[in-house]
Amino acid sequence: MSNASHSIKQGWRAAAATVLVLFCLQAQAEPLQVVTEDSSYSELRDGKVVGVASEIVEQTLAKAGVTEYHMALYPWARAYDMARLEANVLIYPIIRSAEREPLFKWVGELDQVTPMFYKLRERRDVVVKSLQDAKNYSVGVVRDDSRQEYLEGKGFSKMVVSSNNLDNLRKLLSGQVALVPLPEREAREQCADLHIAFEDLESVYTIDELSKGLYVALSLKTPDETVKRITAAFAQLKEDGTLAKVMAQ
Repeated sequence: MSNASHSIKQGWRAAAATVLVLFCLQAQAEPLQVVTEDSSYSELRDGKVVGVASEIVEQTLAKAGVTEYHMALYPWARAYDMARLEANVLIYPIIRSAEREPLFKWVGELDQVTPMFYKLRERRDVVVKSLQDAKNYSVGVVRDDSRQEYLEGKGFSKMVVSSNNLDNLRKLLSGQVALVPLPEREAREQCADLHIAFEDLESVYTIDELSKGLYVALSLKTPDETVKRITAAFAQLKEDGTLAKVMAQ
């Protein structure tokens, strides 16, 4: 090989290495998409996503050194699909289930929730003493939510699907559905949002099988180094008591 050929070959290698470094830097600089839904844990106020879970996520990212991110509120089905299919997506709060286990990289648990079927207290015609009884009534659910998935698996055929939690409760209030499955915290928060008394609702059956942890998770295509830093930061907030203090608000 001549000196000229050798120099050309070295030049190509150097150029290729430069391109690779630039590509890696660009990949690392890809902003993280942080997605959630309107719930008792996260809401939009004056154009900013706030709430106890949102505060924990922001503190986690700050501690992890992640400064390039965009936090936004979406209908649950869209947020879920983004986290399931795209790269560099953080989703919260999301129920961790056996079906979802392989679909995400799990960061840590925010809270424990147990949904109950709620009806309007005035509806004396709605009597639910078992899961089987609940199948006799129309049930409001949120699209692609774990409660919809669970009830479908149990053979519920009278489900009415909404895009978000508040629309689901509105359908209960208007009589479009007879039951909605909600954890108590979520039910209280939604009643406050709609300016109705929580006492207007009555819990009629606890869905113990749906007692699960609410988590922060990352999409599978999120780089392992990013996952490691965020997971470690979340663990620190849990260990020093910040997580429990914020979530108790």
